[in-house]
Amino acid sequence: MEKKYFVSSAEMKKYDRATINDFQVPSLVLMERAALETVGEIEKRFGKGSRVLVVSGTGNNGGDGIAVGRILMQRGYEVDFVLIGAEEKYSEETRHQLVIIAKYGCTLKSKIESMEYDIIIDALFGIGLSRNVEGIYKKCIETMNSISGFIVSVDIPSGINADTGAVMNAAVKADITVTFAFEKLGHILYPGCEYCGEVLCKDIGITKESFRGEEGPRVYSYADRYREQAAALMPARSRGGNKGTFGKALVIAGSRNMSGACELCARSAYRIGAGMVKVVTPEENREIIQKNLPEALLSTYTDAEKTESWKEFLQDLKESMKWADCIVIGPGIGKSGTASILFKYVVKESAKPLVIDADGLNLLAESEELQELLRTLSLKESRQIIVTPHVAEFARLYGCRPEEVKKDIISKTKELADRLCCTVVCKDARTAVADYMKRDVYLNATGNDGMATAGSGDVLAGIIGGLLTQGVRCREAAEAGVFLHGRLGDLAAERTGRYAVMAGDLTEQLKYILSDEGKRR
Repeated sequence: MEKKYFVSSAEMKKYDRATINDFQVPSLVLMERAALETVGEIEKRFGKGSRVLVVSGTGNNGGDGIAVGRILMQRGYEVDFVLIGAEEKYSEETRHQLVIIAKYGCTLKSKIESMEYDIIIDALFGIGLSRNVEGIYKKCIETMNSISGFIVSVDIPSGINADTGAVMNAAVKADITVTFAFEKLGHILYPGCEYCGEVLCKDIGITKESFRGEEGPRVYSYADRYREQAAALMPARSRGGNKGTFGKALVIAGSRNMSGACELCARSAYRIGAGMVKVVTPEENREIIQKNLPEALLSTYTDAEKTESWKEFLQDLKESMKWADCIVIGPGIGKSGTASILFKYVVKESAKPLVIDADGLNLLAESEELQELLRTLSLKESRQIIVTPHVAEFARLYGCRPEEVKKDIISKTKELADRLCCTVVCKDARTAVADYMKRDVYLNATGNDGMATAGSGDVLAGIIGGLLTQGVRCREAAEAGVFLHGRLGDLAAERTGRYAVMAGDLTEQLKYILSDEGKRR
């Protein structure tokens, strides 16, 4: 499986130093290669004679920008150079680039004097920015944004925090961002990704060898070629198999007036390849499920406190849990007394792989006893457990505010996984996946805002459950489910537009994304 890394500023600086110090690749060589790659992207879009403004800061990012401007000048572009900042702060490499352009007779300005440019090279700040942008720097960014020209940010838009994607009081709004070696976290996390435009990651000689035998970057995703990845993520499919071969999923979902949750979840488990799906839901949903999803097996119940048949139902549920290869519980079950009893029973009475979603998470957040039981089941009995909270549900489980989760979704997801000893899928505009047995975190780059619609999470729970049912291991099922779920949203948006996407559209796209794509034994 091809991985795409997203590095922090500290990681990138470490790999940069290793390339320079351990492999003896001079810093100025790396700078020249970065400049040449950036120039190549500009030449694809603009011809000779175009007016170019280079806005540089005092650090190495500024040196990159000056080198870009010098090469463009040599290739027939009209270039103005502006450098913002005190001379005593110039890095060695930037000072060297200034000597070079001086020998070519270039004039260096200290402020932007014209608003008439075709191209603006943003090289004011690089990945090391950690403080809010103020004063002349903020004014410079605002001026760059007000020019009607095409903005090219070198490495990252100035004003974006490379680790969090935060806007540090002001930020350049780029048309393209040319970055080097590895993409940065600020390129993918919101709101930073909205300032980057198209991100183009270029090889300048800093490679995986610079990891020096240590573990690689902490955060990764999958490469963008979704059809190849869809095939690689799916479990092998036996031509000689039968419905039992491909696993049995038990979906415990829905409540009165909430039949859609169990239908979406169960249908998604089927569509991702599960051989059999049994739905456990209140009696009120019987006719709807039988009509809309006749393929599913069905078991219904009435409120525990209102029926003498509850014990009989629990016995049937116990048998169903023995029958199943995976259990999904929570979508739309509510928080009634019956839902609570049902949830506790499933957690306590089965050792099968378990996906907990939606109301199941809210019930879990209210019970330290159940959280401790999950830890015990995972550590002592190796039960596979996945929890799939959106940000608000995550905050209730973690014990913090949703804003804190959004601000640090990577670390928070890993911390909750360690606390619960399970795999955690934290759903947001960028979804993170972590578990307690690995240091690294998967950060999903697929999907779009059209998926922010009721029922989308039910579809994801069904997909993950369906993959577990087919024997995919916990962490891999969560990552694959999230990746595929996002791709379904992308396909749905292509067909209907983002405004019109509904949860049911995601499940329907499984027919297309997986057609003839699965690996075969």
